[in-house]
Amino acid sequence: MVFIHKNAARMTGISMALALVSSTALADSTVSLRILETTDIHTQLVNYDYYRDGESDTVGLAKVATLLKTARGEAENVVFIDNGDLIQGNPLGDYMSKERGLKDGDVHPVYKAMNLLGYDAANIGNHEFNYGLDFLGKSLAGANFPYVSANVFVDDGDDNPDNDKPYFEPYVLLDREFTDNDGKVHKAKVGVIGFVPPQIMQWDKANLEGNVIAKDIVEMAKKYVPEMREKGADIVIAVPHSGLSTMARNGMEENATYYLSEVDGIDAILFGHAHTVFPSEAFSDLEGVDIAKGTINGVAAVMPGFWGSHLGVIDLTLNVTDDGEWSVTDSLSDARPIYQREGRTVTPLVEADPEIIAAVKEEHEATIAYMREGVGTTVAPINSFFALVADDPSIQIVTNAQKWYLEKILNGSEYDGIPILSAGAPFKAGGRGGPDYFTDIPEGKIALKNVADLYIYPNTVRAVLLDGDQVREWLEMSAGQFNQIDPNSSEEQALINSDFPTYNYDVIDGVTYEIDVTKPARYNKAGEVINPDSHRIVNLSFEGKPVTADQKFVVATNNYRAGGGGNFPGLDGSTIIVEAPDENRTVLANYILTEKEIDPKADGNWTFAPIGEASDVTFVTSPKASSAVNAPDNISFVGEDQEGFAKYVLQTR
Repeated sequence: MVFIHKNAARMTGISMALALVSSTALADSTVSLRILETTDIHTQLVNYDYYRDGESDTVGLAKVATLLKTARGEAENVVFIDNGDLIQGNPLGDYMSKERGLKDGDVHPVYKAMNLLGYDAANIGNHEFNYGLDFLGKSLAGANFPYVSANVFVDDGDDNPDNDKPYFEPYVLLDREFTDNDGKVHKAKVGVIGFVPPQIMQWDKANLEGNVIAKDIVEMAKKYVPEMREKGADIVIAVPHSGLSTMARNGMEENATYYLSEVDGIDAILFGHAHTVFPSEAFSDLEGVDIAKGTINGVAAVMPGFWGSHLGVIDLTLNVTDDGEWSVTDSLSDARPIYQREGRTVTPLVEADPEIIAAVKEEHEATIAYMREGVGTTVAPINSFFALVADDPSIQIVTNAQKWYLEKILNGSEYDGIPILSAGAPFKAGGRGGPDYFTDIPEGKIALKNVADLYIYPNTVRAVLLDGDQVREWLEMSAGQFNQIDPNSSEEQALINSDFPTYNYDVIDGVTYEIDVTKPARYNKAGEVINPDSHRIVNLSFEGKPVTADQKFVVATNNYRAGGGGNFPGLDGSTIIVEAPDENRTVLANYILTEKEIDPKADGNWTFAPIGEASDVTFVTSPKASSAVNAPDNISFVGEDQEGFAKYVLQTR
C-alpha cells in the first residue's frame, strides 16, 4: 500500500484538473461573428426628402448599403437582419399602398432593394400593420428571406391561450458555416426571434381586431428561447422592435428591451422602434448598461437610429468546443453613421449605392410625380418653427380640417349639439430629426407633398366623448413637453423637455387655456402621475366661460391617440364614439380641395402663463425661423447651438 501525503494528493488532483482544462482549451476554437442590423427604415430607400423635393444626405437604405458592403468586407462571418418598420413612413410607402397598390406576385420596392443586400432574416415592426394585413401579406411575399414575430397570434376567439397559433413564424433557425480564426469551418445554427410592441392592438385596432392578438414580449421570449435551444440553436439573436426603458415592469411593455436582456439564452439583441442610437451617451445613466462595449446586463446590443441613419454592428467573439458547444466570450457594439453633423453643416460619410438606386428608380420617380400634384393654395406660409412655444398654423390647419370633417359626420346624430374640439400635434418640430426637420410650406400652391408634410402618419380619424376634467387632464399630459421653469432665476433654462416626443404635444382647439411652466409637470412621458398636486393648465375656458368638470365635449383626434397611444389619461379606446374610415391627411387634403384657398392663421387659443422674473428661458428651432412671418413677438434670437439649431429666448411677463 502506498501512502500519499494529503497535500501531495491535493496537488496531484489540481495538476490533473489543469491538464484536463489545458487539453480542452487546445480543442476549443475561437470564432468571430459579425451581426449587422437595419431598423426603422420607414420606406426611406433613396437618399431623398419627398417633402422638400430634393436629395438628402441624412436618410436612405441606399446609403446604408454602402456601409454594409464595407462592414461585410471586414469580417469572415456575417449575419444581416432587419428589425421592421419598413413598408410605411414616407410618401413612397403611401404611394405603394394608397395609389399604386400591390397585386399578387408584385414585389414591393423595399424588397427589390433588400433582396439585393442579402438579408438573412427580418422582424415585423408596429408600422407594418398600418396598411392592413392583406397588404402586409402581399408585401412580405416579395422578401427572399424569412420573417419572424413571436408575440402575434391568430385570434381564434376561444379565450384559451394554450391553443393559440402564431400568426407569423415565431423564430427561425439558420444553418450556417462559420470559419474560426485558424481557418477551420464549423457548422452552427443561428436562432433569430422577433417581437413587436403589443400596443399594435390599440394603434391599429381597425386592421387587427378579430384577426390577431398580441402578447407580452418578455413572456414570449421565456416561452420560445428554451424551445430554440432544445431544437439546436447554438446562438440566439433576439430582435425586438422595442425601445430601452428601465421603468418598473408590469407586463405588455412597449419598450421591453431591458427586461428582454435578462431572459436566459439570448446572446445578442438587435433593437429599434425608439428612433435613437445605442450604444450612446443617451443611455449612460441606465443601470446594467455598458455603453463602451454596447451591452445591456452583459448582453451585446445595438440600435442603429432610424431612416437609414446608421448601420448596427455587433462583433461577437465565440468559443466553440470540439463537441460543438458554443458560447459568447466577448463582444463589441457600434452604430455606424451615414453622415456627420457639425452645427448646420451635414457631411455625408458615404455615397449612395447605385445598385439600390437603380432597383427602385421607377417607384421613386412615380412618388415624386405623385407628391407634386396640387390640391389648393395658401395665402400665407405654413411652418412648424414655433409649434412648441406658440399657437401654430401647421397644427391649426389640421385641427380645422378634423373639425370640419366631424361636423358632417355628427350632424343629425345623438351627439349633434355637443361642442366639437379638435386635437393636433406638431409631427415635425426638430428634436432627433435635426434642425431641418420642420414643416416649411411657402405661400402659394399646396401639393400632396405638403399635405403629407403636415400630417406624416397614416392615422385614421377618431372622435372621443369626454367631460371637462378629461379634457383638462389630456392637456396636462401634453404639458409634459416643457421643463419646469424657476421664475426667480436669471440663469439659462431650457424650456423644451427633449425626452418628451413632440408628436405627444397635443394642442386642443376649441377651448382656450394657459400653460404654467413654473409648476412641475403633472405627468411623465409614460402617462404616470408624478406630481398629483400640480396643475399646469390654468384658465381653461370654452366660449369665454370656465370649463366645468361635467361639461361634455366631442374631441376629434386620430386612432393612435384615441386608442391609448402616448398613454394619455382617459384615452384607452373606451371613450371612442366615431371610428371613421378616412385618414387624417386624406381629410386634410379634401378640406383644402373644398376650400380651394386657405389662410392658415393660428387662432391663439393657448399661451404660456407668466414666468415671473425668469430672464433666460431658451428654446431651439430651425435656422430658417428668423425670416418667418409668424414669429412670435416675445422671442429674440441669441445664436446657434452646436447641432445647428437656432436658439431663442422667450419672454412671457
